[in-house]
Amino acid sequence: MGPNGAGKSTLLKALLGLVPIDSGHVEMHVARKLIAYLPQQAEIDRNFPIAVLDCVCLGYWPRLGSFGSVTSAMIEGAREALRAVGLHGFERRSIATLSAGQMQRVLFARIVVQDADLILLDEPFNAVDARTTEDLLMLIREWHAQQRTVIAVLHDHEQVRRHFPQAVMLARQLVAWGDTGQVLGEVNLQRARHMPDEADTNIEHGAVEVAA
Repeated sequence: MGPNGAGKSTLLKALLGLVPIDSGHVEMHVARKLIAYLPQQAEIDRNFPIAVLDCVCLGYWPRLGSFGSVTSAMIEGAREALRAVGLHGFERRSIATLSAGQMQRVLFARIVVQDADLILLDEPFNAVDARTTEDLLMLIREWHAQQRTVIAVLHDHEQVRRHFPQAVMLARQLVAWGDTGQVLGEVNLQRARHMPDEADTNIEHGAVEVAA
């Protein structure tokens, strides 16, 4: 959690090796193919000519590699994932015709078929309606129950309190990390509000030290 420009998305990208790290190190005790990443919707090309079912099947790519092919069992798994997110019957729809909430459901279905151990979500509920948010939060709770690690960038304090037992608060530098109730305590919130406004160039350029 943290204000805009705090370094939250940079942290996720650093975990994935998508931004250079000027100092520190990242330790990932999970195979890259077992990591699922959902970027912000603004980073996704909604005009790409692909059907919903095919988009979900892209979740199999980390396991298949460049030369593997999707099996009939995998296609059925993708259909089941769409049913799980409430999009039965959308299989042949173009993603360009979907609302923001429907598109986010498709992307969560893609994560379902990826069957990842570590799931990174960058502002997954931005521009998404309340019903979709609740449905996707239910899916996140299922992932927790399955002992998967979910790291999400969020702004809603109440969502974090209700659904995430651990939290990190950033405000261009680390404010607090640990039990959510303690992290979101008034002392830390006040500290975050009074962090200097000028950009910390180390954070903005990916200078992080984190073990996950």
